[in-house]
Amino acid sequence: MGTTTRLIILLFFCTIISCKKESDATKKPSDKDQKTEITTPESSEKTPFVWEGANVYFLLTDRFYNGDQTNDNLLSRNQETGILRGFEGGDLKGIIQKIESGYFNNLGINAIWFNPVVEQIHGSVDEGTGNTYAFHGYWAKDWTKIDPNFGTYKELQQLVEVAHKNGIRILMDVVLNHTGPVTEQDPVWPNNWVRTKPKCTYKDYETAVSCTLVENLPDIKTESEEEVELPKHLITKWKKEGRLEIELAEIDVFFTKTGLKRTPRNYIIKWLTDYVRELGIDGYRVDTVKHVEEDAWNVLAEQAKLAFAQWKSKNPNKILDDNDFYIIGELYGYYINGKRFYDFGDRKVDYFAKGFDNMINFQFKSDAKENDFETLFSKYSQILHTSLIGKGVMNYVSSHDDGSPFDKKREKTYESATKLLLTPGISQIYYGDESARSLVIEGTQGDATLRSPMNWQDIKENDTTKTLLRHWQKLGMFRKYHPSIGAGKHKMITKTPYTFSRSYTKKGYSDKVIVGLELPKGKKSLNVGSIFANGTILADKYSDTESKVINGTIEFDTEYDIVLLEEKTIQ
Repeated sequence: MGTTTRLIILLFFCTIISCKKESDATKKPSDKDQKTEITTPESSEKTPFVWEGANVYFLLTDRFYNGDQTNDNLLSRNQETGILRGFEGGDLKGIIQKIESGYFNNLGINAIWFNPVVEQIHGSVDEGTGNTYAFHGYWAKDWTKIDPNFGTYKELQQLVEVAHKNGIRILMDVVLNHTGPVTEQDPVWPNNWVRTKPKCTYKDYETAVSCTLVENLPDIKTESEEEVELPKHLITKWKKEGRLEIELAEIDVFFTKTGLKRTPRNYIIKWLTDYVRELGIDGYRVDTVKHVEEDAWNVLAEQAKLAFAQWKSKNPNKILDDNDFYIIGELYGYYINGKRFYDFGDRKVDYFAKGFDNMINFQFKSDAKENDFETLFSKYSQILHTSLIGKGVMNYVSSHDDGSPFDKKREKTYESATKLLLTPGISQIYYGDESARSLVIEGTQGDATLRSPMNWQDIKENDTTKTLLRHWQKLGMFRKYHPSIGAGKHKMITKTPYTFSRSYTKKGYSDKVIVGLELPKGKKSLNVGSIFANGTILADKYSDTESKVINGTIEFDTEYDIVLLEEKTIQ
């Protein structure tokens, strides 16, 4: 069939239905805990969203909340697995319901990153840790379809729309490096698409890039400039699903318009950017950055930014702001130290110059352990406003695959919140950080212990958990409504009691705040004259009290050892 015929078919189908639209024959279950969420009043009017200081919530879709029990077993992934190595039921509808309940807004979240939800391999793999299914989302089978255990394309579209209506951006987790493992149900891709050996040894650039991360994880030949045909198993799959002609026509349009070669990486880039072009995804969290040739990331970034611009042009009434598409990279071993280069030993690569706006900072947990507040805050502010100007880092205290988190036993949960949410840069809350979800699950092996179901019952019934959550909420809301916290410049005011200011100015917008930590409980007097003039009314958003600046100082009498000070807006 010729290109013209395919284009006619594509236009016909897209006029009648949305491309890739799937059936939505599922019912919404009751959500009894929706009314139990703790609420926090907003502290500011219209505040610009600034990626460099965003408050990101990272969750594993399958482990977060089960919003639709009818999709729990659609692919019969029923073999016995190791503990926490099978699907548990969480889905896109669950995320939607929690957005609508106000859970994320109450926590001050303005961006959500969830694991890849494209269709995963159907079979399971035994890697010596018990049978494992692809509940985590990093074993792709088909980049063009949503995995039915997570939900439908229509539900992903709804999630983005609901998030945007709540002022929340969506970061899509993308994998360009590898397919899923090979199983009886999941054939290996053609050898002009993938390599199955050698295994990476990480001795130099070559042995970290042109290799497989682990056994039976086929590596996409992202370096290849050879034009390839689509895998036969994918053609057969699409034909069986009744969407072959639409997919082929879309591919023709993409490669004709972009002029790119039909190489393995460019096919996947097409599939990944479709979600941006069609849904308005706001950014990517990119997996396994250093294991892919850096030029591939330039192409992905260029096409994603073009796709985002296309979506904005077609949806002028849905545009949130003038921010560009944002790309965060998972460059394992990247530490914030003032250097932009990653050193392979025989080669240095500046990934910030290869399409990335931000890197996940693997050093934060160590810095948080080893340093006091001032040392931590001033270090990050200094680096971000000198060698990393225009770029950023994303800090975290725990994640889905870091076996040595800041507080594995959840013994420093308040300190975790205070350091993470007040440190310059993007903060990444991993689901359950705010509710002390256990990271030590008996009987698990490997990273499964980090991936237990979200502890909603504790949030609903446990007073200790509720109080902890309130702490995270207050700090998160303050960060959300004050870009100066994450993106501004830090300056210590007094060492004892410890107080500091943050200030941010850009495009006519200005924001300044003062924070006090480790203060005496009860009466406290703070020097604020260097930031706020006499007569200014300051609101402490931690205690919800107010006071006036007199002779350069301000006094509060609260039960807390922390103050979050903003200028009160006169209505």
